[in-house]
Amino acid sequence: MDIGEVMEYLPHRYPFLLIDRVLDLIPGETIKAIKNVTMNEQFFTGHFPHYPVMPGVLIIEAMAQAAAVLSYKTRDLKPDENTVAYFAGIDNVRFKRPVVPGDQIVFDVKLVKNKGDLWKYQGVASIDGQVAVEADLMCFFKQLK
Repeated sequence: MDIGEVMEYLPHRYPFLLIDRVLDLIPGETIKAIKNVTMNEQFFTGHFPHYPVMPGVLIIEAMAQAAAVLSYKTRDLKPDENTVAYFAGIDNVRFKRPVVPGDQIVFDVKLVKNKGDLWKYQGVASIDGQVAVEADLMCFFKQLK
């Protein structure tokens, strides 16, 4: 999926759209997505000017965005203004290396379980084959109207 198709499945837009491309997706199972990290990211001006590091919460958010695409594709639905995905939980997070400008983050997210509107995933963010972040995520899908 290129960025145009990714945007069909995520409501996020610049500067909060954090997935650039989906490399592989098996509905009901896994997704592999990427984020190209550049010095042009707004957060680098303050985190940290002398040693720019991507904030861990944004890496987790990007992982969750990949998980949301997996869920929507699994449901064979596209989100609309009446559908929202909320974080329901984040467990077992481990930060193993910093993410810096020039890195390409590869997100491998596996669907562990879904029961109704509650979805659980295991995610790994890696750079050049090295694990940067691991986390277990839970999301809840809600119809607003």
